[in-house]
Amino acid sequence: MFGLRDSQTVLNSRWQQTHYKQQQSKDSVYFRDGIRRIDFILSYIDDKDGEKKQDRRKEFEANLQKVGLELETEDKSESEDGRTYFLKIHVPWEVLATYADVLKIKVPFKANDIPDKKDVPLSWLCTPYRLPEHVMQPEPDYFTATFDKSKTDFFLIEDKETFFPPSTRNRIVYYILSRCPYSKEDKDKKGIKRLLNNGTYAAAFPLHDCRYWTRSRDANCESERYSLYKYWARFSSFYKEQPLNLIRKYYGEKIGIYFAWLGFYTEMLSYAAVVGLLCFIYGVATFDENVWSKEICNDTIGGQIVMCPLCDKKCGYWKLSTTCSSSWQSYLFDNTATVFFAIFMGIWVTLFLEFWKRRQARLEYEWDLVDFEEEQQQLQLRPEYETKCTHRRLNRVTQEMEPYLPLTSKCARSVLSGATVLFWISLIIACIIGVIAYRLAVFAAFASIMKDSPTNKLDVVGTLITPQFATSVTASCINFVIIMILNFLYERVAIKITDMEVPKTHVEYENKLTVKMFLFQFVNYYSSCFYVAFFKGKFVGYPGDYAYMFGKWRNEECEPGGCLIELTTQLVIVMVGKQVWGNIQEALVPWLRNWWVSRSARNHPESLYSRWEQDHDLQTFSQLGLFYEYLEMVIQFGFITLFVASFPLAPLLALMNNILEVRVDAWKFTTQFRRPVAAKAHSIGAWDEILNMIAVFSVVTNAFIVSFTSDMIPRLVYKYAYHLGTESTMEGYINNSLSIFNISEIPVENRPEEGENPDWFYSSNITTCRYRDYRYPPGHEKQYTHTMQFWHILAAKLAFIIIMEHVVFVVKFFVAWLIPDVPSDVKARTKREHYLIQEYLHDYELEKLKIQLSQNGPNIEPCTCPATAATSVKLEVFSDCLS
Repeated sequence: MFGLRDSQTVLNSRWQQTHYKQQQSKDSVYFRDGIRRIDFILSYIDDKDGEKKQDRRKEFEANLQKVGLELETEDKSESEDGRTYFLKIHVPWEVLATYADVLKIKVPFKANDIPDKKDVPLSWLCTPYRLPEHVMQPEPDYFTATFDKSKTDFFLIEDKETFFPPSTRNRIVYYILSRCPYSKEDKDKKGIKRLLNNGTYAAAFPLHDCRYWTRSRDANCESERYSLYKYWARFSSFYKEQPLNLIRKYYGEKIGIYFAWLGFYTEMLSYAAVVGLLCFIYGVATFDENVWSKEICNDTIGGQIVMCPLCDKKCGYWKLSTTCSSSWQSYLFDNTATVFFAIFMGIWVTLFLEFWKRRQARLEYEWDLVDFEEEQQQLQLRPEYETKCTHRRLNRVTQEMEPYLPLTSKCARSVLSGATVLFWISLIIACIIGVIAYRLAVFAAFASIMKDSPTNKLDVVGTLITPQFATSVTASCINFVIIMILNFLYERVAIKITDMEVPKTHVEYENKLTVKMFLFQFVNYYSSCFYVAFFKGKFVGYPGDYAYMFGKWRNEECEPGGCLIELTTQLVIVMVGKQVWGNIQEALVPWLRNWWVSRSARNHPESLYSRWEQDHDLQTFSQLGLFYEYLEMVIQFGFITLFVASFPLAPLLALMNNILEVRVDAWKFTTQFRRPVAAKAHSIGAWDEILNMIAVFSVVTNAFIVSFTSDMIPRLVYKYAYHLGTESTMEGYINNSLSIFNISEIPVENRPEEGENPDWFYSSNITTCRYRDYRYPPGHEKQYTHTMQFWHILAAKLAFIIIMEHVVFVVKFFVAWLIPDVPSDVKARTKREHYLIQEYLHDYELEKLKIQLSQNGPNIEPCTCPATAATSVKLEVFSDCLS
């Protein structure tokens, strides 16, 4: 009888355990008691031979408890894979208050009493683009002040458990984890990062608050992840505004600033895209006015002009009319509107940067970053710096001993780092020279192969597939592959050498890495475009005296229509290729990895796939993840500003990419990545200076493109100075722009081989050929030297560069001076907040003094400063920013 009762009891106990497991929400973000919130998760696999790892974990967790953190472990038997332990961490109020004081976190003390501006006229037109108010403004607007643990009753604290949002809580936990020691013998061994690197822990991350596709069943859970996915991450919301306040609340200010900048950049791109599209439409609309292309395509003009061979031996004589199609294509981008668009983009980039400063200033106020200075971050040393720097010296500000890197060591590391960067940049230049050599070597082969190619008989593309086109496209593709390979390798090298330099703070680390990566990427991505824009066809020579690369390969010539169309081709292939490849990497790769990792969980739906296990199976958002997002956009910004004169549709392509980019990044953050640790930032950092540098440099590059790559200046000089008729027209321009050379004077080593010339060449008596230059004809006393028209055109090009640069720079500086960096209403609100803080603190201290005096009664003792509230538990505090 008793045996039956015992068996029944065991069965009931197992049923209760199973029932509890089934009833427990998969979205639980609380400890087993259902009260304490999980602020952070550490996971590990207990190896059989991992005694050292066990000792490290034991010491580390004991030190966390000394700090005041509360821990709870989920046994591996409860995990889906049966191997992983999960350590849940909760931060009680006492620890939160202590470290909020340490980190100078701002918290509300009074509701904002400044009325908002009146509604903008016709704001109803924007209604379709608006999101619900509870999504755009997830919390009320307050005046805030730096938290002080001794003045908790000064702040608007209704509930201590929800006073600090989860993003602030996980930021505090990570601050503790990154400074907590894990060795009794060596106190310098500390930080969760080192424990992750040596395999003591497998992962460390804060929890998402729910599954992204549905709300949490827990009424106390905010379900902000679901709101972000519903209103922000879906591509169907591409035309909607971004819920920046909710992004900031959930992910922190650093990620919020990135999406604010990306959204603003995309919005400003729309104006540039419209103007660029109008310039392209102008080219299409004035297509029939293209007199020089008509002359090239005319059988009696272009069809009768015999051109000199484009390469030695393998290239024959050819007729100008064969470039008819490329000439028409070139006109679409090389017309009068090109000059206007180049000037417009110089002004647009200034407006973009100036209006972003205003937008950033408004965000700084709204997100309580007005008084947030980098100096606060500068005081927070990197744990790696503290560990690797064994020397100590007195800090003159805090009067405490601090670690430092000796000057000799710092200089040696910087020299080695600089030498490494120069080596890799030299490697890029060597690769570019290799691609140029490929272009020169393969052009002759293409010319020989394609002479009798079947593609010539195709109706639509036959005239487009020329040796020049084939060489340009294949070289661009090879260059793109080289770019991606070098980029992949250098990323790892840049991180290694930046680690070797041992930067003092996180800000310094990011700035050093940013400079290294951008210098490399600048040369890597833009060098091929610079070659086509400013070097190809500029150092060719002339028949009988051609210039050679390394004395072996003859330098490339531009087509009679100019090199602009080839620059356009190069720009489109590299820019579009990078964007497509980037989106594949950003979206497809994380999705495939997550699908593969979570496949076993999908096969066992009966098991409890808990919130921490779901997040554990997601991809880690690395500390440099945001850096790569900025880098991708800044490289794109360079493409649409530095070379935009050659391709007015570049802003439109960038706009379409960025509309997708915003939603792809949002989708990644909400569905594919673990929740990142929240971090503060009041600006986009070093990227701001880089954007300003590109903006200034772009004025120069576009002026040179219009002058030396485009044929705009030679055409204008001909039209107004050298046209033979009474009216200024472009008739006769092609004949005027081509010089004459006597075929009999071409050296034997430059002449086409037998069989390379077309049949029509032998059927007529041809004694001269034409080439693209301004030189005196044979028989002239100055034969084959530059004509006066050449020098007039050169003077006009230089004059245009000077005039365009000065006009654009004057307008840029005037616009920058005209637009204040901080909006007037933000200045007023900031002053109001500072005034209220002083007033309220004064009243608060006065009230406390009155209470103290009333408690002391008539026997007033000498006044002493009020003591801070004693804590119930003595806690260790890990801080390197306390004086």
